[in-house]
Amino acid sequence: MIQPYDPNQHARRSIRLGDWDYRSAGAYFVTICAHRRQPLFGDAADGAVRLNDCGEIVEACWHAIPHHFANVELDAFVVMPNHMHGIIILCR
Repeated sequence: MIQPYDPNQHARRSIRLGDWDYRSAGAYFVTICAHRRQPLFGDAADGAVRLNDCGEIVEACWHAIPHHFANVELDAFVVMPNHMHGIIILCR
């Protein structure tokens, strides 16, 4: 059973650098979580993630980012049942 997200229990301190301009060119690791960390994007079985229709949309939207932003390149990413991780590169 998946433990429901409790913001009081699962609160994390920000790891963002206070004086860094996040518009600057560079590679950024991003995590995007589903609402209330629900497994909206698929499920995991036998050590593999099986994306559902919503998970396929997340993957397609990730690949479409450079079509919307000319100064963006994409690196590795993974879609999990309730979140996704990716590396996005902002170019000059």
